[in-house]
Amino acid sequence: MAVAVIMEFTGATLEQYDQVIGKMGLTPAGPAPAGALGHWVAATDDGILVTDLWRSRELYDAFAKEQIGPFSVEAGFPGPPKVTYLEAHNYFTPGAAA
Repeated sequence: MAVAVIMEFTGATLEQYDQVIGKMGLTPAGPAPAGALGHWVAATDDGILVTDLWRSRELYDAFAKEQIGPFSVEAGFPGPPKVTYLEAHNYFTPGAAA
C-alpha cells in the first residue's frame, strides 16, 4: 500500500535541503530513488515542508535511516523532522505530454 510521508523540518533551509539532495546523488526534477513515487518541497514560515509518496512505509523508513537522517545531520539541520504518515487512497503517475 502506498504511503504519503509529510516531513516538517523546523529551522531548516532550502539551501540545506539542496545539500542533502546533492549528497543523495539526486537532481531537481530528475528520477526518484527506488521505491519513491513522488516528492516536492517548499519553504514554510519556520523551516521546510517535504512531502513524499512511497510504495510502502518500509521502503521509506529504510531510505530515511540510510540517507535522509545522516545527510540532514551533515547539512546542519537543527533536528529531525516531525513526520506524518498517511495511507494513500489513490495517486497518479506522469502521463504523456499534451
